[in-house]
Amino acid sequence: MTAIRVLIADDQALIRTGLAMVLGAAAGIEVVGEASDGIEAVALAAAVTPDIVLMDVQMPRMDGIEATRAITASSGGSRVIILTTFDIDAYAFGGLEAGASGFLLKDSESDDILAAVRAVAAGDAVLAPRVTSELLRRYGELTQVPDAAERTQRESERLAALERLRALTDREREVFDALVLGLSNAEIAQQLWLSESTVKTHVGRILQKLGMRDRVQAVVFAFRSGVI
Repeated sequence: MTAIRVLIADDQALIRTGLAMVLGAAAGIEVVGEASDGIEAVALAAAVTPDIVLMDVQMPRMDGIEATRAITASSGGSRVIILTTFDIDAYAFGGLEAGASGFLLKDSESDDILAAVRAVAAGDAVLAPRVTSELLRRYGELTQVPDAAERTQRESERLAALERLRALTDREREVFDALVLGLSNAEIAQQLWLSESTVKTHVGRILQKLGMRDRVQAVVFAFRSGVI
């Protein structure tokens, strides 16, 4: 089994060291590099093509949002998990639009960090409800529509989004509505009286029909267009 290759980007050496120790001690995970700012992160990601980049938001020279955008736009295939502390990080929601596949609070338990890395490496996304609720609250506050012209544009986007959603079956729409609120497959299964494997199948079909990479893109789509 090939190890999951991880790049750590954080301007605090202590945090990089701690993460490297946690990840390096885990089976099936290999730390392939460390970066102290966004420019280093982008360069290293291109050089070593990690499967996962753990990306701090606030870093010198280039912040984690711009670095995430550059890495996800490249052809390397690396996926990014944003490291954030919402108490001070008012702009972490920008990682959504930049292409991040998940979010981790810096005070997360070691097991949660490992689980997130493995989940994203497997093609899933990490959006814990605690994180999602804060992201969506701030996303809403920072994307208020100030004038009539922009309200008209937003309504046009909403109608276009609803048209795309018509490709989904009724059950798929139920699953979509649940997943964009941050529910896990297990929670969706419990809520809709389905098996987890059935939910996973539905999620895969939803993302395929809508042309989305993962759950994070689904959240952006739903809240930007106003369909949720």
